Amino acid sequence: MALTDALDEMVVKGILSPTIAMKVLSEFDKSMCKSLRSSKIKASMKGQLHTYRFCGNVWTFIIENATINVSLTGGTSRDITSKMLKVVACDGKLAESSI
Repeated sequence: MALTDALDEMVVKGILSPTIAMKVLSEFDKSMCKSLRSSKIKASMKGQLHTYRFCGNVWTFIIENATINVSLTGGTSRDITSKMLKVVACDGKLAESSI
């Protein structure tokens, strides 16, 4: 969200063209997919499901009072809490075909 907000601001100020901003977002998505694919991090979450939606092969979940447990390589783990969490998920096979 921060990247999108920053790019929007730059487009509004005329620093970047909309085409360049979209290219930056596309490259960010590709880099994140590549990085996540090679990581050895596991995460689990729990909370109360507030809303869910399935549209265009994309799931969106809004979770209240979420607790995310992240297990890092080496056996360490960390809990992260959030009052409201939005999770957007799509079929990985579909995402790989567009990269």
